Amino acid sequence: VEDNRVKLPNGIGLVKFRKSQDIIGTIKNVTISKKSGHWYVSFGCERELGEKPVHPATSAIGLDMGITKLLTTSNGTYIKPKNSFKANQLKLAKLQRQLSKKVTFSQNWKKHNRKIQKLHSHIANIRHDYLHKVTTSISKNHAMIACEDLKVANMSKSAGGSAAQHGRNVKAKSGLNKSILDQGWGMMVDMLEYKQQWRGGLLIKVNPRYTSQTCFECKHIAKDNRQTQAKFECVKC
Repeated sequence: VEDNRVKLPNGIGLVKFRKSQDIIGTIKNVTISKKSGHWYVSFGCERELGEKPVHPATSAIGLDMGITKLLTTSNGTYIKPKNSFKANQLKLAKLQRQLSKKVTFSQNWKKHNRKIQKLHSHIANIRHDYLHKVTTSISKNHAMIACEDLKVANMSKSAGGSAAQHGRNVKAKSGLNKSILDQGWGMMVDMLEYKQQWRGGLLIKVNPRYTSQTCFECKHIAKDNRQTQAKFECVKC
């Protein structure tokens, strides 16, 4: 790297790039990628820390992830979701219908396909930006964070079933899957994990099994403990 230029192999030579931040440490690998017509370069660097970071905060917080509320914290506050896909769903569907009427791989088809790719990128960028702001705020203010270790891939599987055995409530499950993926739970937990490591904090992933049915006082587990999502009343104590 020379100032705002990077030297690429295979005879490409020096290419200008916009340096978003200083490159600290030894560059170990470089990734060149293309996304929605734009080129990106990212540097993987290694540097040795003089001492282990110590988190400035001393508090702990528990997080519960949801759909109508992105996060509900153990201190009673909640954070609203952004729902970037839901906000752009009609626009995306309209563009996809228009694309289906064009001759595949024609110039008009390619031009229209680029519009769809750009919208997909826009939706992802909104989600990414919002999750960064939320996780940075939580990580800065709490030394220990506990959250459920959710298997998002399993939770968002299709309920369509097979040709021999059709699924049930397929439309409702499809809508739920879209909502789950729109929140970006997996991405959010990953962000919290590395931001806590940077600051010297701790992230604890809790097994989600029976967490909504367990009494926190007597530890009794029963389905009847939670009559509704909002109300919990232990049948034993």
